[in-house]
Amino acid sequence: MAAALLAAAGLAQAQSGHCANIAAIAVPGAEKQQAACLDDLSTTYLTATGHTDASDWLPLHSAATRNPTGLVPGIQLDGYFPDTSTTNSYQGWNHDAQFVIRLPDNWNGKLVITGAPGVRRQFATDYLISDWVLAQGYAFAATDKGNSGTSFYKDGSTPGDAIAEWHRRVTELTIAAKDAVRQRYGQAPALTYITGISNGGYLTRHALENRPDLYDGGVDWEGALWRPEGPNLFTYLPAALRNYPGWRASGDARAHDEMVAVGFAPGSEFLWDHHYAVYWDLTQRTYREEMDPGYDGALEAGVPFCPSGTPFCDADYAYAARPPAVRDAVARIALDGRIGKPLITLHGDLDSLLPISTNSTPYADLVNGAGRTHLHRFYVVQGGNHVDQLYDLFPDRLRPIAPCYRAAFQALERWVETRGQHKPPASKVIPREGTDLANSCPL
Repeated sequence: MAAALLAAAGLAQAQSGHCANIAAIAVPGAEKQQAACLDDLSTTYLTATGHTDASDWLPLHSAATRNPTGLVPGIQLDGYFPDTSTTNSYQGWNHDAQFVIRLPDNWNGKLVITGAPGVRRQFATDYLISDWVLAQGYAFAATDKGNSGTSFYKDGSTPGDAIAEWHRRVTELTIAAKDAVRQRYGQAPALTYITGISNGGYLTRHALENRPDLYDGGVDWEGALWRPEGPNLFTYLPAALRNYPGWRASGDARAHDEMVAVGFAPGSEFLWDHHYAVYWDLTQRTYREEMDPGYDGALEAGVPFCPSGTPFCDADYAYAARPPAVRDAVARIALDGRIGKPLITLHGDLDSLLPISTNSTPYADLVNGAGRTHLHRFYVVQGGNHVDQLYDLFPDRLRPIAPCYRAAFQALERWVETRGQHKPPASKVIPREGTDLANSCPL
Protein backbone atom coordinates (compact mmCIF):
# COMPACT_ATOMS: atom_id res chain seq x y z
CA MET A 1 0.00 0.00 0.00
CA ALA A 2 2.79 2.42 0.92
CA ALA A 3 4.57 1.63 -2.35
CA ALA A 4 1.41 2.31 -4.35
CA LEU A 5 0.92 5.65 -2.63
CA LEU A 6 4.53 6.65 -3.19
CA ALA A 7 4.30 5.69 -6.86
CA ALA A 8 1.11 7.71 -7.30
CA ALA A 9 2.61 10.69 -5.51
CA GLY A 10 5.78 10.45 -7.59
CA LEU A 11 3.87 10.36 -10.85
CA ALA A 12 1.73 13.27 -9.69
CA GLN A 13 4.84 15.30 -8.93
CA ALA A 14 6.14 14.55 -12.42
CA GLN A 15 2.94 16.00 -13.88
CA SER A 16 2.18 18.58 -11.23
CA GLY A 17 3.09 21.84 -12.89
CA HIS A 18 0.47 24.36 -11.86
CA CYS A 19 -2.79 23.11 -13.39
CA ALA A 20 -0.97 20.68 -15.68
CA ASN A 21 -3.23 18.79 -18.12
CA ILE A 22 -6.19 21.09 -17.43
CA ALA A 23 -7.17 21.18 -21.11
CA ALA A 24 -7.10 17.39 -21.38
CA ILE A 25 -9.53 16.61 -18.55
CA ALA A 26 -12.99 15.55 -19.66
CA VAL A 27 -15.25 14.34 -16.84
CA PRO A 28 -16.81 11.11 -18.17
CA GLY A 29 -20.54 11.39 -18.70
CA ALA A 30 -20.74 15.10 -17.90
CA GLU A 31 -23.21 17.10 -19.98
CA LYS A 32 -21.55 20.35 -18.95
CA GLN A 33 -18.10 21.03 -17.55
CA GLN A 34 -15.99 24.09 -16.89
CA ALA A 35 -12.44 24.08 -15.57
CA ALA A 36 -10.66 26.79 -13.59
CA CYS A 37 -6.97 27.03 -12.72
CA LEU A 38 -6.88 28.53 -9.23
CA ASP A 39 -4.15 29.81 -6.96
CA ASP A 40 -5.91 28.29 -3.96
CA LEU A 41 -8.69 25.72 -3.52
CA SER A 42 -9.61 26.77 0.05
CA THR A 43 -13.00 28.28 0.85
CA THR A 44 -11.47 31.70 1.56
CA TYR A 45 -10.15 32.00 -1.98
CA LEU A 46 -13.09 30.18 -3.58
CA THR A 47 -15.54 32.56 -1.92
CA ALA A 48 -13.59 35.62 -3.07
CA THR A 49 -13.43 34.34 -6.65
CA GLY A 50 -16.95 32.93 -6.97
CA HIS A 51 -16.02 29.23 -7.03
CA THR A 52 -18.16 28.16 -4.08
CA ASP A 53 -21.44 29.25 -2.51
CA ALA A 54 -20.90 30.12 1.15
CA SER A 55 -24.64 29.97 1.88
CA ASP A 56 -24.34 26.22 1.39
CA TRP A 57 -21.76 25.69 4.15
CA LEU A 58 -21.78 28.69 6.51
CA PRO A 59 -24.55 27.37 8.83
CA LEU A 60 -22.82 24.04 9.49
CA HIS A 61 -19.61 24.76 11.42
CA SER A 62 -18.65 26.51 14.62
CA ALA A 63 -17.02 29.91 14.27
CA ALA A 64 -14.25 28.53 16.49
CA THR A 65 -13.34 25.72 14.08
CA ARG A 66 -9.97 26.37 12.45
CA ASN A 67 -8.92 25.01 9.06
CA PRO A 68 -5.36 24.46 7.80
CA THR A 69 -3.57 27.53 6.50
CA GLY A 70 -1.43 27.83 3.38
CA LEU A 71 -2.27 27.89 -0.30
CA VAL A 72 -3.49 24.78 -2.10
CA PRO A 73 -3.18 25.60 -5.82
CA GLY A 74 -4.91 23.41 -8.38
CA ILE A 75 -7.86 22.82 -10.67
CA GLN A 76 -11.57 23.07 -9.94
CA LEU A 77 -14.04 21.34 -12.26
CA ASP A 78 -17.70 22.36 -12.06
CA GLY A 79 -20.46 20.84 -14.12
CA TYR A 80 -23.42 18.51 -14.24
CA PHE A 81 -24.45 15.10 -15.50
CA PRO A 82 -27.60 14.61 -17.63
CA ASP A 83 -30.75 15.09 -15.53
CA THR A 84 -34.29 16.33 -15.99
CA SER A 85 -34.83 18.15 -12.68
CA THR A 86 -33.94 21.79 -12.06
CA THR A 87 -33.73 22.43 -8.30
CA ASN A 88 -30.05 23.54 -8.32
CA SER A 89 -29.69 27.12 -9.55
CA TYR A 90 -25.92 27.49 -9.09
CA GLN A 91 -24.33 29.48 -11.94
CA GLY A 92 -27.84 30.07 -13.26
CA TRP A 93 -27.71 26.57 -14.72
CA ASN A 94 -31.02 25.46 -13.15
CA HIS A 95 -29.91 21.89 -13.60
CA ASP A 96 -29.45 19.08 -11.09
CA ALA A 97 -26.80 16.37 -10.79
CA GLN A 98 -24.20 19.10 -10.36
CA PHE A 99 -20.71 18.24 -9.12
CA VAL A 100 -17.49 19.89 -8.06
CA ILE A 101 -14.11 18.15 -8.42
CA ARG A 102 -10.92 19.68 -6.98
CA LEU A 103 -7.49 18.48 -8.08
CA PRO A 104 -4.55 19.96 -6.14
CA ASP A 105 -1.18 20.43 -7.80
CA ASN A 106 0.50 18.55 -4.95
CA TRP A 107 -1.55 15.35 -4.95
CA ASN A 108 -1.10 12.62 -2.35
CA GLY A 109 -2.36 9.83 -4.63
CA LYS A 110 -5.81 9.58 -2.97
CA LEU A 111 -9.41 10.73 -3.52
CA VAL A 112 -12.29 11.70 -1.21
CA ILE A 113 -15.93 11.47 -2.36
CA THR A 114 -18.91 13.02 -0.58
CA GLY A 115 -22.60 13.74 -1.08
CA ALA A 116 -24.33 16.85 0.24
CA PRO A 117 -25.93 16.78 3.70
CA GLY A 118 -29.60 17.61 4.15
CA VAL A 119 -31.07 19.05 0.99
CA ARG A 120 -28.02 21.22 0.34
CA ARG A 121 -25.84 21.36 -2.76
CA GLN A 122 -22.37 20.24 -3.76
CA PHE A 123 -20.56 22.95 -1.78
CA ALA A 124 -22.06 22.08 1.61
CA THR A 125 -18.96 20.34 2.97
CA ASP A 126 -16.43 22.81 1.57
CA TYR A 127 -15.42 24.23 4.95
CA LEU A 128 -15.69 21.13 7.11
CA ILE A 129 -14.29 18.50 4.71
CA SER A 130 -12.91 19.89 1.44
CA ASP A 131 -10.55 22.45 3.03
CA TRP A 132 -9.16 19.86 5.39
CA VAL A 133 -8.58 17.00 2.95
CA LEU A 134 -7.22 19.24 0.19
CA ALA A 135 -4.61 20.59 2.62
CA GLN A 136 -3.41 16.99 2.98
CA GLY A 137 -3.11 16.58 -0.78
CA TYR A 138 -6.32 14.67 -1.49
CA ALA A 139 -8.34 15.12 -4.64
CA PHE A 140 -11.94 15.88 -3.66
CA ALA A 141 -15.33 15.45 -5.36
CA ALA A 142 -18.87 16.26 -4.20
CA THR A 143 -22.35 15.89 -5.68
CA ASP A 144 -25.67 17.65 -5.06
CA LYS A 145 -27.20 14.13 -5.10
CA GLY A 146 -29.38 14.85 -8.14
CA ASN A 147 -31.89 17.12 -6.38
CA SER A 148 -31.78 19.74 -3.65
CA GLY A 149 -33.86 22.27 -1.74
CA THR A 150 -37.06 21.88 0.22
CA SER A 151 -39.04 20.74 -2.82
CA PHE A 152 -36.69 17.87 -3.65
CA TYR A 153 -39.63 15.47 -3.36
CA LYS A 154 -40.95 16.74 -6.73
CA ASP A 155 -38.12 14.87 -8.46
CA GLY A 156 -39.17 11.45 -9.71
CA SER A 157 -42.51 9.86 -10.43
CA THR A 158 -42.96 7.34 -7.59
CA PRO A 159 -42.39 7.50 -3.82
CA GLY A 160 -38.74 7.20 -2.93
CA ASP A 161 -37.44 8.12 -6.40
CA ALA A 162 -35.70 11.32 -5.29
CA ILE A 163 -33.72 9.66 -2.52
CA ALA A 164 -32.98 6.56 -4.60
CA GLU A 165 -31.40 8.90 -7.16
CA TRP A 166 -28.87 10.02 -4.53
CA HIS A 167 -27.28 6.58 -4.61
CA ARG A 168 -26.91 6.61 -8.38
CA ARG A 169 -25.39 10.08 -8.36
CA VAL A 170 -22.76 9.13 -5.78
CA THR A 171 -21.76 6.10 -7.86
CA GLU A 172 -21.75 8.18 -11.04
CA LEU A 173 -19.53 10.83 -9.48
CA THR A 174 -17.13 8.31 -7.97
CA ILE A 175 -16.48 6.59 -11.29
CA ALA A 176 -16.16 9.90 -13.14
CA ALA A 177 -13.90 11.51 -10.51
CA LYS A 178 -11.52 8.54 -10.54
CA ASP A 179 -11.12 8.97 -14.28
CA ALA A 180 -10.70 12.73 -14.00
CA VAL A 181 -7.92 12.08 -11.47
CA ARG A 182 -6.28 9.69 -13.91
CA GLN A 183 -6.42 12.26 -16.69
CA ARG A 184 -4.97 14.98 -14.46
CA TYR A 185 -2.13 13.00 -12.87
CA GLY A 186 -1.57 10.12 -15.27
CA GLN A 187 -2.67 7.54 -12.70
CA ALA A 188 -5.91 6.58 -10.99
CA PRO A 189 -6.13 7.13 -7.22
CA ALA A 190 -4.41 4.47 -5.15
CA LEU A 191 -7.13 4.82 -2.51
CA THR A 192 -10.65 6.24 -2.54
CA TYR A 193 -12.52 7.15 0.64
CA ILE A 194 -16.18 8.10 0.94
CA THR A 195 -17.48 10.30 3.72
CA GLY A 196 -20.29 12.65 4.59
CA ILE A 197 -22.45 14.44 7.14
CA SER A 198 -26.10 13.61 7.91
CA ASN A 199 -27.57 12.51 4.56
CA GLY A 200 -23.96 12.33 3.38
CA GLY A 201 -23.30 9.91 6.23
CA TYR A 202 -26.30 7.87 5.13
CA LEU A 203 -24.86 7.78 1.61
CA THR A 204 -21.51 6.66 3.00
CA ARG A 205 -23.20 3.74 4.75
CA HIS A 206 -25.22 2.87 1.64
CA ALA A 207 -22.19 3.02 -0.64
CA LEU A 208 -20.12 0.71 1.57
CA GLU A 209 -23.04 -1.71 1.72
CA ASN A 210 -23.85 -1.70 -1.99
CA ARG A 211 -20.71 -0.60 -3.89
CA PRO A 212 -17.75 -1.46 -1.65
CA ASP A 213 -15.76 -2.25 -4.79
CA LEU A 214 -15.47 1.48 -5.48
CA TYR A 215 -14.04 2.48 -2.09
CA ASP A 216 -11.40 1.58 0.46
CA GLY A 217 -13.25 2.84 3.53
CA GLY A 218 -15.44 5.62 4.87
CA VAL A 219 -16.31 7.93 7.74
CA ASP A 220 -20.01 8.41 8.53
CA TRP A 221 -20.75 11.62 10.45
CA GLU A 222 -24.23 11.21 12.02
CA GLY A 223 -25.85 9.41 9.09
CA ALA A 224 -29.60 8.91 8.88
CA LEU A 225 -31.08 5.42 9.23
CA TRP A 226 -33.99 4.23 7.10
CA ARG A 227 -35.65 0.92 8.01
CA PRO A 228 -39.09 -0.09 6.70
CA GLU A 229 -40.08 -1.46 10.10
CA GLY A 230 -38.46 1.53 11.84
CA PRO A 231 -36.67 3.37 13.12
CA ASN A 232 -36.82 6.14 10.57
CA LEU A 233 -37.73 9.83 10.58
CA PHE A 234 -41.44 9.03 10.70
CA THR A 235 -41.23 7.01 13.90
CA TYR A 236 -40.09 9.99 16.01
CA LEU A 237 -40.56 13.37 14.28
CA PRO A 238 -44.40 13.32 14.43
CA ALA A 239 -44.17 12.70 18.18
CA ALA A 240 -41.90 15.74 18.50
CA LEU A 241 -44.32 17.92 16.54
CA ARG A 242 -47.26 16.63 18.56
CA ASN A 243 -45.77 16.86 22.02
CA TYR A 244 -43.22 19.66 22.05
CA PRO A 245 -45.67 22.61 21.94
CA GLY A 246 -47.49 21.30 25.01
CA TRP A 247 -44.30 20.68 26.93
CA ARG A 248 -42.97 24.14 26.05
CA ALA A 249 -46.22 25.84 27.06
CA SER A 250 -46.87 24.09 30.36
CA GLY A 251 -44.06 21.70 31.18
CA ASP A 252 -46.39 18.76 30.54
CA ALA A 253 -44.45 15.77 31.90
CA ARG A 254 -46.40 13.29 29.79
CA ALA A 255 -45.47 15.15 26.59
CA HIS A 256 -41.81 15.23 27.65
CA ASP A 257 -41.83 11.51 28.44
CA GLU A 258 -43.30 10.72 25.03
CA MET A 259 -40.49 12.60 23.30
CA VAL A 260 -37.87 10.75 25.30
CA ALA A 261 -39.65 7.46 24.58
CA VAL A 262 -39.33 7.91 20.80
CA GLY A 263 -35.61 8.70 20.99
CA PHE A 264 -34.84 12.29 22.03
CA ALA A 265 -32.08 12.25 24.63
CA PRO A 266 -32.72 13.46 28.18
CA GLY A 267 -30.48 16.49 28.61
CA SER A 268 -31.07 17.74 25.05
CA GLU A 269 -34.14 19.78 26.01
CA PHE A 270 -32.28 23.10 25.67
CA LEU A 271 -31.94 22.33 21.93
CA TRP A 272 -35.56 21.45 21.27
CA ASP A 273 -36.93 24.93 20.63
CA HIS A 274 -34.38 25.61 17.89
CA HIS A 275 -35.01 22.24 16.27
CA TYR A 276 -38.78 22.68 16.42
CA ALA A 277 -38.52 26.06 14.71
CA VAL A 278 -35.88 25.15 12.11
CA TYR A 279 -35.77 21.41 11.47
CA TRP A 280 -38.50 19.10 12.79
CA ASP A 281 -41.53 20.45 10.97
CA LEU A 282 -39.86 21.03 7.60
CA THR A 283 -38.00 17.71 7.68
CA GLN A 284 -41.08 15.67 8.57
CA ARG A 285 -43.30 17.28 5.95
CA THR A 286 -40.87 17.18 3.03
CA TYR A 287 -39.59 13.63 3.59
CA ARG A 288 -43.10 12.37 4.29
CA GLU A 289 -44.21 13.92 0.98
CA GLU A 290 -41.37 12.03 -0.72
CA MET A 291 -42.36 8.68 0.79
CA ASP A 292 -46.09 9.06 1.37
CA PRO A 293 -47.61 11.80 -0.85
CA GLY A 294 -51.08 10.34 -0.43
CA TYR A 295 -51.28 11.25 3.25
CA ASP A 296 -52.22 14.88 2.62
CA GLY A 297 -54.20 14.43 -0.59
CA ALA A 298 -53.68 17.23 -3.09
CA LEU A 299 -51.54 19.26 -0.67
CA GLU A 300 -47.79 19.29 -1.13
CA ALA A 301 -45.86 18.68 2.09
CA GLY A 302 -48.82 19.25 4.35
CA VAL A 303 -49.59 22.17 6.65
CA PRO A 304 -46.64 23.95 8.30
CA PHE A 305 -46.61 24.00 12.12
CA CYS A 306 -50.15 22.71 12.37
CA PRO A 307 -51.57 21.80 15.81
CA SER A 308 -52.58 18.21 16.35
CA GLY A 309 -56.11 17.65 15.06
CA THR A 310 -55.72 19.82 11.97
CA PRO A 311 -56.70 17.85 8.83
CA PHE A 312 -53.66 16.32 7.13
CA CYS A 313 -51.41 17.48 9.97
CA ASP A 314 -48.02 15.78 10.12
CA ALA A 315 -48.09 16.00 13.91
CA ASP A 316 -50.69 13.23 13.68
CA TYR A 317 -48.83 11.13 11.13
CA ALA A 318 -48.87 7.47 12.22
CA TYR A 319 -46.32 5.57 10.14
CA ALA A 320 -47.32 2.14 11.44
CA ALA A 321 -50.91 2.70 10.30
CA ARG A 322 -50.07 3.78 6.77
CA PRO A 323 -50.56 1.45 3.74
CA PRO A 324 -47.89 -1.19 3.00
CA ALA A 325 -46.81 0.82 -0.07
CA VAL A 326 -45.26 3.39 2.27
CA ARG A 327 -43.04 0.79 3.92
CA ASP A 328 -42.20 -0.51 0.45
CA ALA A 329 -40.99 2.96 -0.52
CA VAL A 330 -38.81 3.13 2.58
CA ALA A 331 -37.50 -0.38 1.85
CA ARG A 332 -36.16 0.91 -1.50
CA ILE A 333 -33.68 3.16 0.30
CA ALA A 334 -33.14 1.16 3.50
CA LEU A 335 -29.81 0.20 5.05
CA ASP A 336 -28.94 -3.32 6.19
CA GLY A 337 -25.52 -3.02 7.85
CA ARG A 338 -23.74 -5.29 5.35
CA ILE A 339 -20.75 -3.03 4.86
CA GLY A 340 -17.94 -4.37 2.71
CA LYS A 341 -15.13 -1.98 3.69
CA PRO A 342 -14.00 -0.33 6.95
CA LEU A 343 -16.42 2.28 8.29
CA ILE A 344 -16.16 4.66 11.24
CA THR A 345 -19.40 6.20 12.55
CA LEU A 346 -19.52 9.29 14.77
CA HIS A 347 -22.69 10.62 16.36
CA GLY A 348 -23.38 13.18 19.07
CA ASP A 349 -25.34 12.01 22.10
CA LEU A 350 -27.36 15.27 22.07
CA ASP A 351 -28.28 15.16 18.38
CA SER A 352 -31.81 16.53 18.28
CA LEU A 353 -32.55 16.11 14.58
CA LEU A 354 -31.33 12.54 14.00
CA PRO A 355 -31.17 11.20 17.57
CA ILE A 356 -28.36 8.75 18.15
CA SER A 357 -30.76 6.19 19.62
CA THR A 358 -32.77 6.02 16.39
CA ASN A 359 -30.04 6.46 13.78
CA SER A 360 -26.60 5.22 14.81
CA THR A 361 -27.04 2.88 17.78
CA PRO A 362 -29.47 0.69 15.78
CA TYR A 363 -27.19 0.95 12.74
CA ALA A 364 -24.30 -0.41 14.79
CA ASP A 365 -26.65 -3.24 15.79
CA LEU A 366 -27.38 -3.92 12.11
CA VAL A 367 -23.66 -4.07 11.33
CA ASN A 368 -23.17 -6.48 14.23
CA GLY A 369 -26.12 -8.60 13.12
CA ALA A 370 -24.67 -8.79 9.62
CA GLY A 371 -21.40 -10.13 11.03
CA ARG A 372 -19.42 -7.03 9.98
CA THR A 373 -18.43 -5.66 13.40
CA HIS A 374 -14.77 -6.19 12.54
CA LEU A 375 -15.19 -3.55 9.82
CA HIS A 376 -16.90 -0.97 12.05
CA ARG A 377 -16.13 1.51 14.80
CA PHE A 378 -18.82 3.60 16.52
CA TYR A 379 -17.80 6.69 18.47
CA VAL A 380 -20.37 8.53 20.58
CA VAL A 381 -19.40 12.21 20.92
CA GLN A 382 -20.46 13.45 24.32
CA GLY A 383 -22.12 16.84 23.95
CA GLY A 384 -22.30 16.55 20.17
CA ASN A 385 -25.32 17.92 18.31
CA HIS A 386 -26.38 17.58 14.68
CA VAL A 387 -25.02 20.98 13.63
CA ASP A 388 -21.72 22.26 15.06
CA GLN A 389 -22.86 25.87 14.68
CA LEU A 390 -24.93 25.63 17.86
CA TYR A 391 -21.72 25.25 19.88
CA ASP A 392 -21.35 29.01 19.46
CA LEU A 393 -24.61 29.48 21.38
CA PHE A 394 -24.01 26.80 24.01
CA PRO A 395 -20.22 26.49 24.49
CA ASP A 396 -20.70 25.27 28.06
CA ARG A 397 -22.90 22.30 27.04
CA LEU A 398 -22.00 21.23 23.50
CA ARG A 399 -18.93 19.94 21.70
CA PRO A 400 -18.29 20.38 17.94
CA ILE A 401 -17.94 17.05 16.16
CA ALA A 402 -15.56 18.41 13.48
CA PRO A 403 -12.29 17.70 15.36
CA CYS A 404 -13.51 14.22 16.34
CA TYR A 405 -14.41 13.59 12.70
CA ARG A 406 -10.93 14.61 11.57
CA ALA A 407 -9.31 12.38 14.17
CA ALA A 408 -11.54 9.52 13.02
CA PHE A 409 -10.59 10.11 9.39
CA GLN A 410 -6.91 9.87 10.29
CA ALA A 411 -7.66 6.67 12.20
CA LEU A 412 -9.38 5.28 9.10
CA GLU A 413 -6.32 6.12 7.00
CA ARG A 414 -4.05 4.19 9.37
CA TRP A 415 -6.50 1.28 9.49
CA VAL A 416 -6.72 0.98 5.71
CA GLU A 417 -3.20 1.94 4.73
CA THR A 418 -1.55 -0.49 7.15
CA ARG A 419 -3.93 -3.22 5.94
CA GLY A 420 -5.46 -3.54 9.38
CA GLN A 421 -2.20 -3.61 11.30
CA HIS A 422 -3.00 -0.29 12.99
CA LYS A 423 -6.66 -0.59 14.02
CA PRO A 424 -8.63 2.34 15.47
CA PRO A 425 -9.60 2.33 19.14
CA ALA A 426 -12.57 0.15 20.01
CA SER A 427 -16.04 1.69 19.77
CA LYS A 428 -16.58 3.99 22.74
CA VAL A 429 -17.82 7.30 24.13
CA ILE A 430 -15.54 10.28 23.49
CA PRO A 431 -15.88 12.40 26.65
CA ARG A 432 -16.48 16.13 26.55
CA GLU A 433 -13.02 17.04 27.78
CA GLY A 434 -10.25 19.37 26.69
CA THR A 435 -9.29 23.03 26.51
CA ASP A 436 -10.05 23.57 22.80
CA LEU A 437 -13.14 21.53 22.05
CA ALA A 438 -13.58 23.09 18.62
CA ASN A 439 -10.20 21.93 17.34
CA SER A 440 -8.97 18.99 19.39
CA CYS A 441 -10.48 15.55 19.96
CA PRO A 442 -8.10 12.69 20.73
CA LEU A 443 -9.64 9.30 20.10
